[in-house]
This record gives sequence, C-alpha cells and structure tokens, in this order.
Amino acid sequence: MDELLSERLVLRRLTVGDAARIVTLLPESPDGWAEGYPSDVDVAVAQRFLNARVEHGDPGVFGPYEIRRRADQVAVGGIGFHGPPDEARFVTVGYGLAPGVRGQGYAAEALRALLELARAHGVAGAKGDADLDNLASHRVMEAAGMRYVGEDERVRFYRVEF
Repeated sequence: MDELLSERLVLRRLTVGDAARIVTLLPESPDGWAEGYPSDVDVAVAQRFLNARVEHGDPGVFGPYEIRRRADQVAVGGIGFHGPPDEARFVTVGYGLAPGVRGQGYAAEALRALLELARAHGVAGAKGDADLDNLASHRVMEAAGMRYVGEDERVRFYRVEF
C-alpha cells in the first residue's frame, strides 16, 4: 500500500526518490509543493528515512508519508511513524503542515487515516507528543481520538489504544 485516501487527502508513502527530492529541495514540478513545504523538520525526516533505508531496509507501512490534497495533488505536509511498533506493539506518530494550510483540519484528518492504518496492521496503539505551548497540535491529537496522558517540563503526551 503506497497511498492512504481520506476525504480530502492522499497520504503517499515516501519513496527513496521522494525523500531525495525533499532533502535536495527539488520539487517534481513548480506547483507540486505548498509554500513552506518542506520544512526543516520534513527535510530531517527525509534524511533519517534515507539513512534508515540503508541501515535497516524498507520500513514498509511504518515509515513517513507525504500529505497531499486530493483536489490538486499539492504536497502540504508530512506525517508518519517514528519506526516500527515497539515491544508493546505501540507506534509513535509525528506530523506537520505548511503554515498556509494549517487550521483546515488536514492534520487531524491525516492522523486519523494513519491511526487506522496502524490498527489494520495489528498495532496495539499509538503515542504522540507536542510542546506544551503547541495547542494546535494538542487539538489535532485529541480530534484524532488520542487522549492526554501526562506531561513533563517540555511536552504533553498523548496515547490511543486500539
């Protein structure tokens, strides 16, 4: 499965070619990326993906995805797993959107699709976190069905069990 579809989005599993374009900031077409995408975080995720492919091989469904709008196929952000499920069969998720598309519900929609993928692959649950002052990300995780489970001096932690 290389693509997940939601109502308004396509989550496209990153390929080596996609990651190389992100790392070198070479879009496949002038209108292929929303302004502000990829961010520094997206570039770092793509580089980690390329490094991990060399060291560990293809992560399968438990890798990074590019978030694209279905209407125009423009890439607006990234989402994915930080790796395969851990010993307790939990995955950790992360996501980010280009500034110009935030506030439209895309992140929660993409996260719901990603969580459903994890559930379909036998994962027991998912974890995520966000900086204490990142209220928008807190709302995204809550809207996707994750619940607040605690915090430290830096971040709030969220979790969902399937």
